[in-house]
Amino acid sequence: MSYQVKDGIIVVNPSGGGSGGNLFTEQEYGNFILKFEFQLTPGANNGLGIHAPLEGDAAYAGKELQILDNTAEKYAQLESYQYHGSVYGVIAAKRGHLKPVGQWNQQTVRVEGPKIKVELNGTVILDGDVAEASKNGTLDKKEHPGLQRQKGHIGFLGHGDVVRFKNIKIKELRSKN
Repeated sequence: MSYQVKDGIIVVNPSGGGSGGNLFTEQEYGNFILKFEFQLTPGANNGLGIHAPLEGDAAYAGKELQILDNTAEKYAQLESYQYHGSVYGVIAAKRGHLKPVGQWNQQTVRVEGPKIKVELNGTVILDGDVAEASKNGTLDKKEHPGLQRQKGHIGFLGHGDVVRFKNIKIKELRSKN
């Protein structure tokens, strides 16, 4: 596992060319608010898995929200649904609200049923409904069985780059029924 805690900060630091692996919560969550801070390194790519099982690719078996250095030249030609804050393959987030690489960003993710809202540094960059967004197929034209999941683990999904996380807070929301 390439996740380490140093001075209260979780650092994913893959070595030997690996992805860094995934770091999931022990508990499963349905409706919740997640607040955290993250710091990207140049060209960094990571993911935030939600409603994810412990096995399989969280982007499809659960849902993955992108954590990505949108300014990296190597990512200039990505699809809209691959940039930071997007629900991978399903809903594109607004761009232009990340702080410069190396600075700390604050992000809040609110999940209630199929609705996902992402606020980055005080700006809502995504406010969508995955059921509505995928009713005629997904943007990436792939199967996403995890879109049906109402509960699962939350996790950081290593993609081979150094990323730091701190001040992570999860608040469960009660169902409205």
